[in-house]
Amino acid sequence: MRHTLFLAAGALGGLAGASGALAGGYTAPTADPVVTAPVIEAAPVSDWAGGYVGGHIGYAFGGDDAVGAEIYKGDAFLGSERDLTDLKVKGLNAGVQLGYRWQRGNWVFGPELTIEGGDIGDDKSGSATVDGSAVTLGIESKVNHIAGLRFKTGYAVNPETLVYGSAGYVRGDFDYILSASIDGEGGSMTEGYTADGYSLGLGVERKVRDNLSVFAEWQYRNFGKEEVSFADGEAAIVTNATPEHHNIKVGVNFSF
Repeated sequence: MRHTLFLAAGALGGLAGASGALAGGYTAPTADPVVTAPVIEAAPVSDWAGGYVGGHIGYAFGGDDAVGAEIYKGDAFLGSERDLTDLKVKGLNAGVQLGYRWQRGNWVFGPELTIEGGDIGDDKSGSATVDGSAVTLGIESKVNHIAGLRFKTGYAVNPETLVYGSAGYVRGDFDYILSASIDGEGGSMTEGYTADGYSLGLGVERKVRDNLSVFAEWQYRNFGKEEVSFADGEAAIVTNATPEHHNIKVGVNFSF
C-alpha cells in the first residue's frame, strides 16, 4: 500500500511537471508580416488645353526666288532668259498668333492663326554697255506680310515641355520691283501680287508659369510660282516669282 502511494505521488508529480512545462513553454504562433507593394504615381502632366494669344519675332533665310524673263513687244514674243539671277529673300519679321488647344493625356493638338510682316526681301542689279550707252537693270522681291492657318500636334515630353510639328496654309502679299536706266535716266515699276502656299514646321514650347510659355520654332514656307508682268507701252517683261524661304522664330504665348 505504501509503495502504491509513492508510485501515485510520483505519477502525479510527473504529470504536474509535465503540465507546468507545457504551460510555461507554450509560444503563440505569429503571422508573417504583410509586405505592401510600393505605390508608383504617374508623373503629373501640365494642362495645355484652352485658348492662347501671343507674339513672336523671327528671321527668314534660305530663300530661293529664281528670276527668269519672257520679253514681248505688243503681242510679238521676242525671246526669253530662264536664269537672269537668283533672289535670296531674307530678313527680320514679327507677328502675332491666336490659337486653341485640346489635350488627350500627353497629346496636345489644335489650330493656330498667324499674321506677320517685316523686312524680308532681296535685290540684284547689273550694268552693261549697249551701243555705247550705260544700261543698268535691277530687280527686287519684297514680302509685305504673310497670313497663315495651320494645325499643330504636340507631345508633352515632361510636365512643362511640349514638342510639336505643324502643317498648314499660308497666303503672302509681295512686291516685285523692276528698275532700269540708260545713261543715268530711267525709272522703276512695281507690281504687287498675292500667292497661296503651304507651311511645315517643328518647335518646342516651355511653360514659365501656368498661363505663360515661351517657344522656338523652324518653319518652311512655299508659295509656288506666280506670274508677274511689267508693261511699259508696247514692251512687256514677264517673270515667275517663287519666294519660298525658311523662318526661325521665338515668341511667347499667354493662355486664357
